[in-house]
Amino acid sequence: MNSFGQVFRLTSFGESHGRGIGGVIDGCPAGVEIDLEFIQHELDRRKPGQSKITTQRMESDQVEFLSGIFEGKTQGTPIGFVIWNKDQHSNDYSNLKDVFRPSHADYTYQKKYGSRDHRGGGRSSARETIARVVAGAIAKLLLRQVGISIHAFVYRVGEVELKKSYQELDLSLIDSNIVRCPDAETAERMIARIEEAGRNHDTVGGVIQGVVTGVPVGLGEPVFNKLHADLGHAMLGINAVKGFEYGSGFDGTRLSGSEHNDVFVKTESGIRTKTNHSGGIQGGISNGEDIYFNVAFKPIATLLKEQQTVDKDENETLINPKGRHDPCVLPRAVPIVEAMAALVLADHYLLRKINHL
Repeated sequence: MNSFGQVFRLTSFGESHGRGIGGVIDGCPAGVEIDLEFIQHELDRRKPGQSKITTQRMESDQVEFLSGIFEGKTQGTPIGFVIWNKDQHSNDYSNLKDVFRPSHADYTYQKKYGSRDHRGGGRSSARETIARVVAGAIAKLLLRQVGISIHAFVYRVGEVELKKSYQELDLSLIDSNIVRCPDAETAERMIARIEEAGRNHDTVGGVIQGVVTGVPVGLGEPVFNKLHADLGHAMLGINAVKGFEYGSGFDGTRLSGSEHNDVFVKTESGIRTKTNHSGGIQGGISNGEDIYFNVAFKPIATLLKEQQTVDKDENETLINPKGRHDPCVLPRAVPIVEAMAALVLADHYLLRKINHL
């Protein structure tokens, strides 16, 4: 189960401390112009060591394309790519070989497969998401041709929450600060909260909000591949994600039906809705309004402090992990959320084209 998507399909490979991470994209149409600088920029937004509030592992994360692109355009053939690992400190994990870190995949991987790569979590490491960011960048380039744009930003860190809706924000400012919140005052308080967690050798979670604009009516399938269900599938497959909601989400349960219904109106540009509690999706199909959603990330499970656990022989013991880790995953997860949304939207865009042949 290392593949994602139906028509626009990514298969990823590699481990955190192996030779590299890579993937194969199948189903991308021919003729998509490939902007290598844009793809590398997306990887740079995800890479470690980019600021004082991220892990200090230093990786250039330069992508190398192996196939599927000729003279700057996709060929309709499989696109192979790889990013080589350069700065693994595998010895930092030698003391974890025989113990299970709390809230990690160590125990479940061991029980499922009978073995595991203890170096940085192996395949369960968030470093695997590099492949998703590359594929998502190409999906963004495809979607750009039809006017679909995707933005994500940090909405909450711990108890520090952005008090504005996305319509009130200038989303071009997302990358204007290291926490990727498009409101400068809130961003400073978020950074301070992350730095506090780091000083205490602890971690902090939060919420990333995603916004998709320019979506035409009709993306999504009516039953088992509803657009919001596939978005939820994509987001819940990201490391450390614990929740997904779209539109009014859980807050909508506090409203009455008459308050929550999105009334249709006729405008010069066609049928629209007065409100958008539906989050741009009705009956699993896009209705032409903005799609917006929230993704909840837990505090990262790796703490640089002593914790109780058990070893592979089921003996109780203590661990004191070493290594270089983020005190908060959110700033580097923004491009991952965007990438997964792009993969879903590109997939459904191509499905719709097939259905209309």
